[in-house]
Amino acid sequence: MTDTATTTKASLNKFEKFKAEKDGLAVKEEIEKFASLGWEAMDETDRDHRLKWVGVFFRPVTPGKFMMRMRMPNGIITSSQMQALASVVQRYGDDGCADITTRQNIQLRGIRIEDLPDIFNRFHSVGLTSVQSGMDNVRNITGDPVAGLDADELYDTRELVQQIQDMLTNKGQGNPEFTNLPRKFNIAIAGGRDNSVHAEINDLAFVPAFKRAGEAGEEISPSSPSSPSSPSSSIFGFNILVGGFFSAKRCEAAIPLNAWVSPEDVVAVCRAVLEVFRDYGPRANRQKSRLMWLIDEWGLEKFRLEVEKRLGKSLLPAAAKDEIDWQKRDHIGVYKQKQSGLNYVGLHIPVGRLYAEDMFEIANLAEVYGSGEIRLTVEQNIVIPNIPDSRLATFLTEPLLERFSIDPNLLTRSLVSCTGAQFCNFALIETKNRALAMIKSLEAELGLTRPVRIHWTGCPNSCGQPQVADIGLMGTKTRKDGKTVEGVDIYMGGKVGKDAHLGTCVVKGIPCEDLQPVLRKLLIENFGARLREPVTVISH
Repeated sequence: MTDTATTTKASLNKFEKFKAEKDGLAVKEEIEKFASLGWEAMDETDRDHRLKWVGVFFRPVTPGKFMMRMRMPNGIITSSQMQALASVVQRYGDDGCADITTRQNIQLRGIRIEDLPDIFNRFHSVGLTSVQSGMDNVRNITGDPVAGLDADELYDTRELVQQIQDMLTNKGQGNPEFTNLPRKFNIAIAGGRDNSVHAEINDLAFVPAFKRAGEAGEEISPSSPSSPSSPSSSIFGFNILVGGFFSAKRCEAAIPLNAWVSPEDVVAVCRAVLEVFRDYGPRANRQKSRLMWLIDEWGLEKFRLEVEKRLGKSLLPAAAKDEIDWQKRDHIGVYKQKQSGLNYVGLHIPVGRLYAEDMFEIANLAEVYGSGEIRLTVEQNIVIPNIPDSRLATFLTEPLLERFSIDPNLLTRSLVSCTGAQFCNFALIETKNRALAMIKSLEAELGLTRPVRIHWTGCPNSCGQPQVADIGLMGTKTRKDGKTVEGVDIYMGGKVGKDAHLGTCVVKGIPCEDLQPVLRKLLIENFGARLREPVTVISH
């Protein structure tokens, strides 16, 4: 019996009330009606909330211009899909742009409600979907950005991620089984050694781990998953982490479930965990409705037992150790693939912002030099794979690489930013443009010997993930000279890759106009930066 079923309607919060009245997915059949009505005449709950079930987001800061969030499992799209996205963005001129998100995804901006039928038709024709990408649904499922390309990978995550998406969304058509979760839910699968998916910040994550044949309860067979680096007497699978999340109320790293699962059972485990969360997750308080709150209430053992009940079998204990033993890679630059004679090239996209012309050009480069495939990373960058050795030198001379560099400066290289106040009504400060300008100024002042990961987020919802950064900046309002001004709280100590953990807040309420010298001092004292020698100009 669900939590909702045992709660009187009078005690439901407003979100649970409108979900009980009408499933969000129902608006899928009303798009034509909304387009003819116009955004101002729409039912407000449909416009402000239910449209998110089909990936369309009303933005009060840009009234009449909506955001669309796509689903791109494992961050992989084709050049024809990128062209379709570019054609949509192009339609809106100066209002149209796209952002690569920290979940290997793309969000489109400037969308008008009257264009939705045509947009959805375009997406359908190239196999794109935005269904169940907002509100109380499972968000874009992340996997290794170089899955299938990396000679050192332990598991190619692409097929598993697609299978999970197909299960959750009924192959992109929408699946009412999973459209009414207590809150949003994030899933990630790591297939490499460097935790490129940031497993620790997901509600449910799978990280590579080997078990000995006897421990795994089965014998080694020719069909058992293997890896070039796996012990001959071991079977490959995943240790499971649960409960990681960021919110304005609380931030927690995922914890081990003490469970190991074979690749064949990953999709079933996802279903079981989601059913438990759907049916028993707390719903009364929106600020206490993520999976970790249920685990807190029940304890890990009860939660695991309920998952096993839904799964129909016991989960094996976790492997003694996982295989995340590399430092995090950012995939920017030129790299050899496991396929002989082929390369993948990572392009740095400053704070993930793309315009229509950029998107058409990226699609063209993927077509001309590669196989027409494009990969996205959680650092908001792009990878173009399958470039033959014979075409690599020419590819590297393409003018687009002057803006989307394969070798950016060390602070620019690791910069991440959420949308900010330009488009997001939750943001307390402007982020993307400010972040770029400040990093450029700092790089003019400082010399560094290694990248420093600086993440900006406009509000405590933490879309920019400041808690995983070397230096995280969270937007806030603060006081200066008796006036309220834009400011940041500073986080430090976040670590990604091996032994990942979250950073903590070290300073509160720094006005943005006073931030640059504070960052300069932090970079010098904590990250080995040095002030550049002033340039002496000799006049004649």
